[in-house]
Amino acid sequence: MKEKHTGDEGFSETPVRISEWRRFRRVFFERKIVIFGFAVLLLMVLTAIFAPLLAPYDPYEPDMGASLVQPNGEHLLGTDLLGRDTLSRLIYGSRTALAVGFITVALGGIIGIMLGIIAGYAGGAVNMIIMRILDAFMCFPMLLLALVIAAVLGSGLENIIIAMSVAVIPGYARVTHGLTLSIKESDYIMAQRTMGSSSIRIMLRHILPNAIPSLLVLVTMQLGTVILAEAGLSFLGIGIDPPGAAWGAMVSDGYSYLTRNPALWLAPGVAIALVVFAFNIVGDSLRDALDPRLRGLL
Repeated sequence: MKEKHTGDEGFSETPVRISEWRRFRRVFFERKIVIFGFAVLLLMVLTAIFAPLLAPYDPYEPDMGASLVQPNGEHLLGTDLLGRDTLSRLIYGSRTALAVGFITVALGGIIGIMLGIIAGYAGGAVNMIIMRILDAFMCFPMLLLALVIAAVLGSGLENIIIAMSVAVIPGYARVTHGLTLSIKESDYIMAQRTMGSSSIRIMLRHILPNAIPSLLVLVTMQLGTVILAEAGLSFLGIGIDPPGAAWGAMVSDGYSYLTRNPALWLAPGVAIALVVFAFNIVGDSLRDALDPRLRGLL
């Protein structure tokens, strides 16, 4: 007689494999405040893309007959001194904020990351020269350094982007320099050297990809800082040239009407605060999601 074998005999339980994407999504969206921040950023991007369709009026066309109109059914946020619709200028101001933020972070980040990798990997005199020059720039706060450069170059979108890009370079270089010093001592980097790989290949194919997760967090949080700095420069009158729409300039224009027409400064002020908060909270959650110590979370 043949013996019956139950299905449980010889069964060994194996751990369920969980995708990295599921882990990332679980940690990233763990807090509901992150969903709010992500929604704010998504709304800002869509607003900037579809600004011509969303703006009820031409944001640059003055109408002196409608100067300083209070919020009503025709002008939801009222008008400024020149009769321009505040809501329309607020919508177009999102384009300025995103353009300055992303272009500045891209330019400053690329230059700073390359300088940090070269200094950290080369070491010696190269490291000393690059890092001491960057230390000199870091003696000044980012906003003050950008203010000085913008004052020299003059106002305008291009000059503001150049000034802000130069101001953020030291921060990226410092972080990348520290990451490079740590990564280049790894066994696989030593193996690449033994195999005869060139320094450029090692820096671009091995060190840079391993530094990207930490740098991605810095980029996300830096976007909010850059947008806030641009708003500060525009508030001081060294930002976007008139009649360009910029949130900082709108706050400055509405400063004279604090009580008479609060929507002029309150609307762009709230927009700046929400966007900076959203970038910071998303960057903070992104750091948690990319932290290797949290990869075991489900």
